[in-house]
Amino acid sequence: MVPTLMGRIQTRLFMLATVGVVITLLIVPLLPGSGPLSGRYVNGLLVIAAVAVLGVVWELIYHFLMQFRWEKDWPTLFGLLTLVPEGLVLYFLLRSGAVDFIDPVPPAAFWTHFTVVWVSIWLVTNGPMRVPFIRWRFRGGRVL
Repeated sequence: MVPTLMGRIQTRLFMLATVGVVITLLIVPLLPGSGPLSGRYVNGLLVIAAVAVLGVVWELIYHFLMQFRWEKDWPTLFGLLTLVPEGLVLYFLLRSGAVDFIDPVPPAAFWTHFTVVWVSIWLVTNGPMRVPFIRWRFRGGRVL
């Protein structure tokens, strides 16, 4: 099964809205930073929202690049390694102030949060998600 563009976008948004939010709620109190915990939670959830918005753009880029591959798909490991360019772009957007509705996040807090959420989503997508969504892979990765 090769996930369709719409299936990849739906899966990405669904996983960020479920696994991403749960992991964020669990990990934010443990992250380095100052300020009230409520403000740090808001920042963490806004980072997840920024990842979702940028993720749709990334999926369009990945879809274009996949057209040059014979199988029209990425190896599974590429899905994990895409955390590097996506994380770097979001980090530089946050540091430059281009995403001005998110307060500055300490680098260690950003990278810890981003990496833990990304790896968690990758693990759930490639494992446990296939149990409750048995037909997910036969429907091109679409959740709905």
